[in-house]
Amino acid sequence: MEYIEISSDFIKLDQFLKLANIVMSGGEAKVIIISEEVLVNGEVCTQRGKKLRSGDIVQVNGRKISIK
Repeated sequence: MEYIEISSDFIKLDQFLKLANIVMSGGEAKVIIISEEVLVNGEVCTQRGKKLRSGDIVQVNGRKISIK
């Protein structure tokens, strides 16, 4: 599992995908989120603006990333 630390209380899912270098743009983030390719804490998430906090786990394309 990978870990990424954030400096604020939360980060939105689309911004996190860019921070983790999973996507290069917000448009690309939108596509994979709507395509149900992103899991947050083991469940499919289709909300681009979902607030992620420390302890949340994001899974995409076989990568598992925990937020610190």
